[in-house]
Amino acid sequence: MQATDTHSISGSILTPAGWVGGAAVVGGQRILRIEGTPFETGQAPAAPYVIPGFIDLHVHGGDGQDYLGSAAEIRQFLRFHAAHGTVAIAPTTATAPADVLIRSLGLIEAIRNNRQPGEPTVLGAHLEGPFINPDKLGAQMNVPLEGDVALALRWADTCKLVVATVAPEIPGGIGVMGALPARGCRVQIGHSLATAGETAAAFARGMAGFTHLFNAMSGVDHRNPGVAAYALAHGRYAEMICDLNHVNPDVLLAAHRAIPRLYAITDATKFAGRPDGEYAMDHRTIIKRGLTITLGDGRTLAGSAITMIDAFRNLMSLGLSIEEASGLCSTRQAEYLCLNDLGRIAPGALASLVVLDERLGLADVWVAGERIAG
Repeated sequence: MQATDTHSISGSILTPAGWVGGAAVVGGQRILRIEGTPFETGQAPAAPYVIPGFIDLHVHGGDGQDYLGSAAEIRQFLRFHAAHGTVAIAPTTATAPADVLIRSLGLIEAIRNNRQPGEPTVLGAHLEGPFINPDKLGAQMNVPLEGDVALALRWADTCKLVVATVAPEIPGGIGVMGALPARGCRVQIGHSLATAGETAAAFARGMAGFTHLFNAMSGVDHRNPGVAAYALAHGRYAEMICDLNHVNPDVLLAAHRAIPRLYAITDATKFAGRPDGEYAMDHRTIIKRGLTITLGDGRTLAGSAITMIDAFRNLMSLGLSIEEASGLCSTRQAEYLCLNDLGRIAPGALASLVVLDERLGLADVWVAGERIAG
């Protein structure tokens, strides 16, 4: 289907006002209107379910490729995630030498400005590191930097940064955190050993959210609270890896109850979609078993192998409704970045949506009016 056609996508449609049984009429890239009958209170929708397409704001790679590759290889990992329901994406870097990052960011920006068929909408990049705490690297390369405002702004000039992860307690961290929001970037705290007090000070200076909540951050000690405790007490937006592995399901549900706009990410690496086995990366051994990625020790988590449809199904398995899971996988990310034409099915919004069958399988994926899977 060409994006210039006018066509209808039928089923139980999740709109901002609730479910409608009918069709979303699409013209070009956008939704023209919603036709049909609203469901009555208490009336359960039936498959096919038409919901906003997924938005992933933290994803390093997939299908054997990641942000370090060529333009063609980055596009390959983007198409992989689009085929699994991600309609908008923030390709995510990791701690690496400055010259490596400037190259990768330049490629991401070029791709953002020249979307190809089968690809998701590239919103901009998520800069995860190198301005992180060297004692909370997780699986990142051991080449962190102290905060450097000039370097951060150079990267922001090279590529639209929609999210950046910074540890405010490192030298220069507060400076970077204060500079990037003026460029339209949401700065998050992550890979950090900040105290609750230091976290509060960071949010007073422009910090907006939390990177992979609970992972690679100071925790919830009841007498010595850290970043995670502050998030549960005061956080509005926070991302969480929803593979049910990085965070225990009960803890995920506790965060869902505590943080009003918690949202899902994959933190997927290049090994998402690849066969199980041992791989080499950055002179280290990586082990993939199912949807779990670890370093060679078999214990240290090194990103995930899930896609956003996996995250959505995981949330449903914990008892969330389709509406709630859709909010965590799409709507809240759009709200966080102030994107009015994504994360909702309404007239004027981009026709970027997914259609699910009765088993929550992907029946169709549409990106800006283009049918890319189904």
